[in-house]
This record gives sequence, structure tokens and C-alpha cells, in this order.
Amino acid sequence: MTREQREQVRELRRNSPLDLGGDLDVQRPLFEQILSSQPVPTDAIVEKLDLAGVAALSVTISGAPQPVGTALYFHGGAFALGSANSSLGLVTQIARRSGLRVVTVDYRLAPEHPAPAAATDAVTCYEALLDSGVGADELIVIGESAGGGVALRLLTSLVAGNRPVPAGAVLLSPWVDLTLAGDSMTTRASVDVAVNREALARRVLDYAGEGAAAAREHSPLFDDLHGLPPTLVQVGTHETLLDDSIRLASRLAAADVSVILDITAEVPHVFQGFAPILDEGALALDRAGQFVRTALIQPARDLLPG
Repeated sequence: MTREQREQVRELRRNSPLDLGGDLDVQRPLFEQILSSQPVPTDAIVEKLDLAGVAALSVTISGAPQPVGTALYFHGGAFALGSANSSLGLVTQIARRSGLRVVTVDYRLAPEHPAPAAATDAVTCYEALLDSGVGADELIVIGESAGGGVALRLLTSLVAGNRPVPAGAVLLSPWVDLTLAGDSMTTRASVDVAVNREALARRVLDYAGEGAAAAREHSPLFDDLHGLPPTLVQVGTHETLLDDSIRLASRLAAADVSVILDITAEVPHVFQGFAPILDEGALALDRAGQFVRTALIQPARDLLPG
């Protein structure tokens, strides 16, 4: 772990032409171009899926042992950008380190499809995997940034509907408070070179519509969190969304949910995506891999005597 690596990532983010709050006709293709600039590793097997009408991609690693489970993955992009394809770089890293098959979802984007479209698609995909024969105890739900919010709303919807929950959840720099009330929106603004309040506010309008009540309604941070599975939350200290993770972990603990809050110093939003050039990103993904493997074997452990 070196300061030089962190500075390199910071400069990449600082010099990026991507504007999270910018015109979507410009930013969507730019987002895809930037996130898809590196070729998918040759040992990654990528297959198209149709999950009850929602497009998705399944990723496994050639030559690896039989996957120990399946991860349902929701990409970032502030509810308005990104795709399953643009997530393949990070998804492949997760598949490699976790031993999972990872299914990354093309949920509908705002403003063409405002809330609750993304969350509805998430439930549809989860139920489709169960219908295909995947057991809930073989499933992990993973989301990054806005996709972390989609993942969290999926989990609370499952509990509310008395549906089986997955074995665990991993949330990477999750955006779960659309009211933008976290103190880090201000206190970390000077060090976050990728995400700012103004950009997020524009995307909130796209996704949730106008008004504080609408923003709160579509903020899973304020859902009833009782009954959720063990959850790992990873975040960096150089994030305006830092407090989303801190408050989420606190509320999960208050709801008697097993939670690990994994904070890495001086790294940016979704720093795991820089794992090939950032030691902290690679180590965080290693910890996430260990977490999901433990979560997937825990039900079997519970059956053991003593």
C-alpha cells in the first residue's frame, strides 16, 4: 500500500471527463467508455441471461473450481448511468476472489424509468434466480454506489414480503440516503474528486422526483432493517458518501443484524474498482471474498451439533 498508488488513482479521477451530474446524452456513453476501457480477462466466461424479462450477464472464471454460490450484482451510476457490461471489470475481480458466479443486472435507469423501477427489477431478478433452482442460502447480494441502494431496498422488500433472504450482502460505497443528509457531503467534499452533492441532487430528481418526502421514500437507509442477512459495508474516507455507510452500519447493528463496517483510509468512491493498480482495492476485495465464503457456509455450520 503506497501513497503513490493512491495519488495515481486520485489523479485519474480528478482528470476524468466524467461528470456524474452532467447531461445524460453525453455522460452515458462516456461512462460506458471509461469503465469498459480495459478488456475483460480472457479467462472470464461471460454469458447473457434473461431473468424474467430483465437482461443480465453471468460471469465465471474458466478453470476455477465449481462456484460456491451465486452473487446478484447491481452496478453503480447514480441510478441513471451504467450497465451490466460497464460493471464487468469489477465483477470479474469479485468472481475471481470470491469463487462465486456473479450475475450483474441491467436494471432500468432513470429518468426514463424513475423509482421504483430499479428496485422492482432487483426483486424480479432475485425471484427469477430462486425459480431457476438457486437456493436463497446459495445467494449473495452485492451492490456498488447507487447499486448498493438498489441491493439494500431489495433486501428490505424481501423481509417485508416474508420472502427468503440471501445468505449475505456486500455493499461497496453504498448510496442509501437520497436526502443527502450525511455530514460527509460537506466535510469530505474537498477530498472527493468524483462525487459531489450537486451532481447527486440532479440524479435524485431523475430517480425520485422533487421534494424531501420523495427523496426519503426512496432512501433504503430509513427502511426497517430487521431480519436482514449478515452484511459487509466497505467505504473509503475520501468519499462524500462516507456517512451513508457509517449510518447504515449503525442502523443495521441497532436492528440486530450482523454487520462489518470496513473503512479504508484515503481512498475514493468504489476504490475496489482500482484493484489492479491499488493495493487497498485488491485487499478490500480479498476481504469481501472471505466474507461471502463464510456467509455461504454458515447455514451448514448452524446444523452441526455443539
